[in-house]
Amino acid sequence: MLRHLLLKLRATGPVTVAEYMREALTNPGQGYYTRRGGIGESGDFVTSPEISQVFGELIGIWYISEWIATGKPEAFQLVELGPGRGTLTDDILRVFNQLASLLSKCDVSIHLVEVSPKLSEIQALMLTGGKVQSNPEDQSAYMKGVSKTGIPIFWYRDIQDVPPGYSFYLAHEFFDALPIHKFQRTEKGWREVLVDIDPEVPDQLRFVLSPSSTPATEHFIQPEEMRDHVEVCPEAGVIIQRLAGRIEKDGGAALVADYGHDGTKTDTFRGFRNHKLHNVLRAPGTADLTADVDFSYLRKMTQGRTATLGPIKQREFLKNMGIDLRLQVLLQNSHDGATHEQLLHSYDMLMNPKKMGDCFNFFALLPHHRLVHPDKKHKPESKSPLPPVAGFGELLLK
Repeated sequence: MLRHLLLKLRATGPVTVAEYMREALTNPGQGYYTRRGGIGESGDFVTSPEISQVFGELIGIWYISEWIATGKPEAFQLVELGPGRGTLTDDILRVFNQLASLLSKCDVSIHLVEVSPKLSEIQALMLTGGKVQSNPEDQSAYMKGVSKTGIPIFWYRDIQDVPPGYSFYLAHEFFDALPIHKFQRTEKGWREVLVDIDPEVPDQLRFVLSPSSTPATEHFIQPEEMRDHVEVCPEAGVIIQRLAGRIEKDGGAALVADYGHDGTKTDTFRGFRNHKLHNVLRAPGTADLTADVDFSYLRKMTQGRTATLGPIKQREFLKNMGIDLRLQVLLQNSHDGATHEQLLHSYDMLMNPKKMGDCFNFFALLPHHRLVHPDKKHKPESKSPLPPVAGFGELLLK
């Protein structure tokens, strides 16, 4: 991968951080995700669903709660972007199965947006036991199968291939791996951070500043920007626009869970290898590269097509979703010490402010009418109050 990049840089000069990230992560031959996809204990990073089943269960409950709040439509699609190993979808499917009597009249289908052939195989194994068939080229889904609980599952390379219709979207640790552009404010105005060959050490890479403004500095910096260093992920903006458009047109909701900030942080670009921080410019293709999600940018990119809630810290969201009650039930049902320990350990991982509790955030897109009655202005008193959105407000037990 490094050889490939060095050749490219010698031929064309410095590249944007976004181009570097795209190559290092998704180059068809040597990209990090295309080749390995190191999720879990043995991989380069661990995600919440890999730590605890409760995480996925509560997200499943969130979707069912939204489905009920919007009058139990007769069908819904669950669409997950970048489903990893399929653990999260598996946990959600278990909830749907537990609540089968509630969903009995509803036509549920699962739609996974996954570019990695290796990961889609792992997902198929996890969700269907490996019973899948590949689809002919002319169809939008490249693979399809049926879950162990009898729900149809389809795989796509792009969100645009997913059929329209009332849908629940899920993006858990998806946006943080999309390529970012980095910008630095200078006395001469905004300059883009680029990746180039280090002249001192011929086989190493270094960051440089663009000598003048670039197309990206012209397009991606908001005029009101106060920070001196900014990361922008235009691809995330495009995907949020698509989600907002789809929710506005067909209804549903989107839940985004990721580490991020609300437009306050500056330099968050980092690498992980074997669960340790790794220099982002060293040995490209062998480490996971990621940047914090700027939720203020995502909110801006909905362009008012949907309402947004959050970001709210993971520990608050899970507490509001009733994680404490669920933990109590699981502890009462577990009769051996090891399971007990594991449950408490995973709860701590998810909720401890110093672990995942504070650095992960939840953010939702919902149709405007979900939060405000369309005709509230005229006869405010005649309407029954809208049910609160789970997770984003305090849980009150009757």
